Amino acid sequence: MTDPSFVPLRFERRDSKEMLDAARAFRGELETRRSVRNFSKDPIPEGVIEECLRAAGSAPSGANLQPWSFVVVRDPGLKRRIREAAEAEERENYEWRMGEAWLKDLEALGTDENKPFLEDAPALIVLFRQAYGLDDEEKRKHYYVMESVGIAAGFLLAGLHQAGLATLTHTPSPMGFLEEILERPENERAYLLIPVGYPAEECEVPNITRKSYEDFVDER
Repeated sequence: MTDPSFVPLRFERRDSKEMLDAARAFRGELETRRSVRNFSKDPIPEGVIEECLRAAGSAPSGANLQPWSFVVVRDPGLKRRIREAAEAEERENYEWRMGEAWLKDLEALGTDENKPFLEDAPALIVLFRQAYGLDDEEKRKHYYVMESVGIAAGFLLAGLHQAGLATLTHTPSPMGFLEEILERPENERAYLLIPVGYPAEECEVPNITRKSYEDFVDER
């Protein structure tokens, strides 16, 4: 996985206008991305998810150990099992785990313990973080796992949106049931559950606003 040799960097330097145009186009594209909870059951064209996963797999990682695994779930039976297990955890969350402030913050988004999108979406991508590596059954230390997997998740979400698909970042905590249902090895922990597909025709999303640039950037 790690090659000690070095090769020339492939890098094409753009002029200032090309750079600004590219940056603005990328921002404009990502600003249209929304979390979707109402999916069409229409199938996703073959190869699209694979290409997006290849892009996610190119993310930087601590010591280039790439501490992630992705599972693509299309089987209706598996999706149903995942939905049932997720809703069981979410019922506990909404009934007593979440505090009053958390529930109040969620009111504007209209969420509850019912998660039909886990069956409606044509595919679920489950991202697992590898707490440590397994080389011939021997444990190998991984570095900056959470940071590395988070970057890979960002690559994946951007790629899926760029390809024309809708997504949701779903975290039905605790998510240990995903490791059991999908029969993952002992070193993997569920990190993110991403329903993927097209929005349903009647799909609506909350009317939200984003922070202004000045609210989240400090230039010095």
